[in-house]
Amino acid sequence: MAFTRATNPANLHAIDSAIGLLQDGDLALRTGADATSHMLRGMNQKNKTFSHCGVVGIENGEAFVYHSIGGEDNPDAKMRRDPARIFYSPVSNSALGIVRLDLEAAQKAALLQNIRRYHAEARTFDMDFDMKTDTALYCAEAVCKAVEAATADTAFFPRSHISAFRYVAVDDLYENPRATRICTIRFR
Repeated sequence: MAFTRATNPANLHAIDSAIGLLQDGDLALRTGADATSHMLRGMNQKNKTFSHCGVVGIENGEAFVYHSIGGEDNPDAKMRRDPARIFYSPVSNSALGIVRLDLEAAQKAALLQNIRRYHAEARTFDMDFDMKTDTALYCAEAVCKAVEAATADTAFFPRSHISAFRYVAVDDLYENPRATRICTIRFR
């Protein structure tokens, strides 16, 4: 029997295993299996593995991912809170990752408070990728600003540059000494 990426039992088992590793405040990473994801990975300057990210919150024993996404998958462009199983689904993703940041317990609690507030305020996806505004946030920007507010460290993450355009890329979140990669899984 031939399996698709979405129905391969190995992929479904890998997701279950990864979800078992998740903790409050972890960064959930994924690689979309579409052209938009390929383009967004191109904005990464150190490691082009992942195209999308969010922050994990464990609620009543279930892992959720708070993330900012636009496009066809989210027409109203409002920040989402998806079960980790949905966020990592192999239907539209080719890989997943988990990163744990070097945060104290109070900083982790503040991070979760910040990201949940962004969600409650229904902040929308920032199609301009403009780090100077806070009303709309793209995925890495939402993570970056929530972490930096929680730590009171505006240099927690490095910034990337393309000509004069300054931004935080997804790889800026995990390719730094304050981040520990817990796992990376490529779906079959």
